[in-house]
Amino acid sequence: MSDPGIADLNAWFAALTQTGALLELGALAASAVLAWSLTWLARRALGTNHVNSILFGRRLVDGVLFPLLLLCLAYAAHALMVGRVPMAVFRIALPVLISLVVIRLGVKVLQAAFSDTPLVRLLERSISWVAWLAMVMWVSGLLPLVLEQLDQITWKMGESRMSVRTLIEGGLTAGAVLILALWISAAIETRLLRSAKGGELSLRMAASNATRALLMFVGLLVALSAVGIDLTALSVLGGAIGVGVGFGLQKLAANYVSGFVILAERSMRIGDNVRVDNFEGVVMQINARYTVIRSLVGRESIVPNELLITTRVENLSLADSRVWLNTVVSVGYDSDVEQVMHLLKQAALNQARVLREPVPSVNLAAFGADGLEFKLGFWIADPENGSDNLKSLVNLDILKALRENKIEIPYPQRVVHLPVVAANPGL
Repeated sequence: MSDPGIADLNAWFAALTQTGALLELGALAASAVLAWSLTWLARRALGTNHVNSILFGRRLVDGVLFPLLLLCLAYAAHALMVGRVPMAVFRIALPVLISLVVIRLGVKVLQAAFSDTPLVRLLERSISWVAWLAMVMWVSGLLPLVLEQLDQITWKMGESRMSVRTLIEGGLTAGAVLILALWISAAIETRLLRSAKGGELSLRMAASNATRALLMFVGLLVALSAVGIDLTALSVLGGAIGVGVGFGLQKLAANYVSGFVILAERSMRIGDNVRVDNFEGVVMQINARYTVIRSLVGRESIVPNELLITTRVENLSLADSRVWLNTVVSVGYDSDVEQVMHLLKQAALNQARVLREPVPSVNLAAFGADGLEFKLGFWIADPENGSDNLKSLVNLDILKALRENKIEIPYPQRVVHLPVVAANPGL
């Protein structure tokens, strides 16, 4: 832009009262309509309806794409009109649009990459204040003067000389690079996890975490280079970190390595029903350091990944999601065995969660001290919905069927032997 600021305020007000200002407003309005139309077509073509979309947001004007297209079209209109009419509206509109694009990009990327925390909200407000302050200084013409004064405040760091201006410019460049890295990683994560399920979901999540870590590392290096820090000095820091990991961070490093091993070999996947250290539940998250397991009663256990590698873990869903359940029933010795077996099998089949194939089995398990003991076994395919509740329903049906058919459920029988006391003639 050839005239970023308003050097003469009176000339700018005079330009606003001329016919050219109406032409600028018309060009800006046409650019807004065209930008909205292109954003609507892009959203319809991509089929993106997620409220946290960086490009589109909840509404078309909430994302980054609309102000970015509007800025490009406004620049094009400004280039066509400059020299033909006095520039008045575009001198304000273009800096405002640049600030709006910067704010939308920073805020949307932070919202997509991190959860809504006070720190993230503070960063969002900081980006907004810095962008609007820079816009006001740019339009008023103070920005070049302030930068020139800041460039005079210098100090020496090693072999290089730095100033407040270079430090601010480096910090802004570092922030832009990190936001760009977060944007790319968020886009890759959304693309990878869009239609993944089961083991594929775990593997894609591992790839997403590794990609984000790599992009953040590269972005950090670029940011440090932009600030003016010599990257060769990081070799000493890398050696110190290596020693720290080797001695003080063994458990932490082991958990991170174990997390990637679990995700890579797919021995445990999101949605699996597992039992770890007498805690049974469904795997909800597999992160780089820990795994979240949620029990059927709502409790969540945060298990370090090293524990899942070094200890015995029962995965009830690894090869097959079906689970075998059984219950034991005692009846009197004079009961009709065939009738009892039929009633027990029918009680299991009355429940919709019990699988019909393989069929429930009934066996005469033992000749008990009080009666005949039958063992009813059946398969279910949804252990995540609970097993005790289903066994209770089956037992209630068994009790009802036995009572309706007058089949005795024997009470425990015990024979008590009393010692015989000899008669005492003196009493």
